[in-house]
Amino acid sequence: MTIWEKHSDRIFYNKPKGHTFSLHLKGGTGTRRLDAGGMKGFPGAICVLPEGQTSDWEITTPFQFLHLVLPDEPLRAWFSRIHDLDARYFDLAEIKFDAAPPMTEQLKQLVFAAASNDLLLADSAIAELIYCLPDRRRPLQGGLATKQLRQTDAWIDANIGGAIRLSELAAEVGLSEFHFHRMFSVSRGTSPHKWVTMRKIEAAKDSLRCESSIAKAASACGFSCQSHLTRTFKAQTGMTPAVYRQLLSGV
Repeated sequence: MTIWEKHSDRIFYNKPKGHTFSLHLKGGTGTRRLDAGGMKGFPGAICVLPEGQTSDWEITTPFQFLHLVLPDEPLRAWFSRIHDLDARYFDLAEIKFDAAPPMTEQLKQLVFAAASNDLLLADSAIAELIYCLPDRRRPLQGGLATKQLRQTDAWIDANIGGAIRLSELAAEVGLSEFHFHRMFSVSRGTSPHKWVTMRKIEAAKDSLRCESSIAKAASACGFSCQSHLTRTFKAQTGMTPAVYRQLLSGV
């Protein structure tokens, strides 16, 4: 997530990776979407570009905007968890210079969180933003049933402090390891390994918020040692647990 300020530019996005959300904070009337008939922006305007959406922009006057890019796989996984739905229901549509009140509020919260280094607010705003995203109900084939997904999550949460094996997850819903891996990945939008890692990192964040030491958080969340947690935490969040704790405390 970045807050950009631009005065003049010409930008062409050719099938970019990740889903892009932008909120015009100041100005924007000199920003045009050339591939959309020259539509112009305005303060408070929202633009959403689903992954792979090509776009062509011209900027002729100063303006400031929030630019948020969320990778496809983790976004689908979080959508699945927050909405308690199969990830295939995720249906992000393009938005061109629109004002969507729920989404606007959450993007504004992200701006405030960035300015104040408030990680809790940022986490909450991202969660609320994903909750606001639309879904499209359609017939699905394959994958796990909702009951099986909930059963799997409950088992993961109950065993978060240990080394979780694919065989254990598969046995919980009565499937072979091969079929469980394939069907889980279809329904959650990510692999069981990545899903479990995501849940462990969230559990570690909760531990660190409760003023637990990094070593204790690592042990409580099933990491082999503090270094293991640090490596995984940084790969997932872009920061170490120590930096995360400092930001939480405002140091």
